[in-house]
Amino acid sequence: MVFREEMKKYLMIYLLCLSLTTFAKSNVVNVYNWSGYISPQVLTLFEKETGIQVNYSTFDENETLYTKLKADPYSNYDVVVPSCDTVDRMRKEGMLHQLDKSQLPNIKNINPALLNRPFDPHNQYSIPYLWGTTGILINTKYYSPKSIHYWSDLWNPRFKNQVSMMNDPRDVFAVAFIVLGYSINEENPEHIKAAYLKLRALLPNIQSFTGDGSQQMFINEDSHIGMMESGDANEVMRENQNFHYIYPKDGVIIWMDNMAIPAHAPHLENAYRFMNFILRPEIAKMISLSVGFSTPNLKAIASMDKNDRNNRVINPEPEDLKKGQIELDITKAAEKAYYKYWELLKLG
Repeated sequence: MVFREEMKKYLMIYLLCLSLTTFAKSNVVNVYNWSGYISPQVLTLFEKETGIQVNYSTFDENETLYTKLKADPYSNYDVVVPSCDTVDRMRKEGMLHQLDKSQLPNIKNINPALLNRPFDPHNQYSIPYLWGTTGILINTKYYSPKSIHYWSDLWNPRFKNQVSMMNDPRDVFAVAFIVLGYSINEENPEHIKAAYLKLRALLPNIQSFTGDGSQQMFINEDSHIGMMESGDANEVMRENQNFHYIYPKDGVIIWMDNMAIPAHAPHLENAYRFMNFILRPEIAKMISLSVGFSTPNLKAIASMDKNDRNNRVINPEPEDLKKGQIELDITKAAEKAYYKYWELLKLG
């Protein structure tokens, strides 16, 4: 009898330990985001308030995120942050969880102009996290802002061997499509070829194709004109006041990075709590000011000081976005054509 009671006591202790271990494993949220894209203080505040541990990992391109989740749908991520075209692809392929908006009351703070876009109608699968534009950055010591208004101006022979272009086929081809009057989501093979030929004509003016870290090249004035995302341009302008950001009148490229939940997220409730936390005005403001990119949160913008609120690089006026286009998913055939011509272009 005593033995049986002792066994019962040990069994209770074992089950309690097992329960605590299970709880510890479940009381986490696994976040997969772009590198350098959040203030560490935000993660600390979330953990302190909720008791939920944040396991935070990063990627440097959408293809890495997409490939990882495609190869392993049960990869344990709870919140991911894909760009528009990747959201478009992932939702079509059933890779994302359809959102329950009742668990995201802070969505009311998001700028309506950034919601219900074609890559995710009615935001069934994603919520804007940060956003921005891709335009032209110039050094006003060498070029007058009044002399550059359009993407097409980059083809001017006076810019021979001076133009820095981003090292991304979709973005670079988007510039050519805009100049030619096409959609930046072009899938017509003839139009893609025409864009390639247009870019070949730009090669004499191209100084370099630059990826991450291109900001320092501008800050040091090793480059004086080029295409750049607004958040990166904002960083350059913080360090070197000679630079000016231009919204091309023939059409700016608009992009958004969006919070989404993978279809098989293991900690669904925690994912919603994390996303709703990020949508708070004070948290969205903290993120935007720490990383230098635009927040979609209107209340966050309203709470910024005058200089930040009126910073037209990260808080553009409606007229700046008048002809703006957002990148969407394209067919595999079109994507293959882009990359074929991209390789030819880089070969010169």
